[in-house]
Amino acid sequence: MVKIIDAHTRWCEDYIGKDQLDERVVAAIARVPRHKFIPFELQQFAYEDMPLPIGYGKTISQPFMVALMSDLLDIKEDDSVLEIGTGLGYQAAVLAELAENVFTIEIIEELASEAQRRLGSAGYTNIHFRIGDGTHGWAEHAAYDRIMATAAPEIIPPALLQQLKTGGKMVIPAGLADGQKLLLVDKDIDGKVHIRETIEVQFSALTRSH
Repeated sequence: MVKIIDAHTRWCEDYIGKDQLDERVVAAIARVPRHKFIPFELQQFAYEDMPLPIGYGKTISQPFMVALMSDLLDIKEDDSVLEIGTGLGYQAAVLAELAENVFTIEIIEELASEAQRRLGSAGYTNIHFRIGDGTHGWAEHAAYDRIMATAAPEIIPPALLQQLKTGGKMVIPAGLADGQKLLLVDKDIDGKVHIRETIEVQFSALTRSH
């Protein structure tokens, strides 16, 4: 799987500005057992570079996308990371390998409960869980060094921009269903936000509460 991710990275070099991912990210991907975060009946496909359904109209992202988004965040060992969209916990596990603390929000209670069980069984103790609308972020623990969304809003939720530290980074897919882009957001030391488009993507829509 790591070799496939490496080849995919080189193929996307013109869009992401590099031909290889950070060694810490690659090592984290290699350590996390992806098969533990997908439904049992799909485990034969666990190490294929493809998204897989996890129920409730949601998917686990392909390994390349998980690696790329983690790499773009440039996570430091003492960082606090907010994740929007826990799913069954695979991306949270990768983030937990890289950061000091991960705060993850999932709006679908059944997925959130199952993710917490799976991540606990895998031994992760630096992941904190919340069931709720991710567009509101998690203000109690803000501001965050890094923010990642694993589902796509049409526009970046203002609360997430507010909860990002100065000097922080956010990676988020955004746009209409047929025109999503993966965005890298930087907030400079003056609090000004800079947004760069990277590659075209196709994520599940970010679900909001009503």
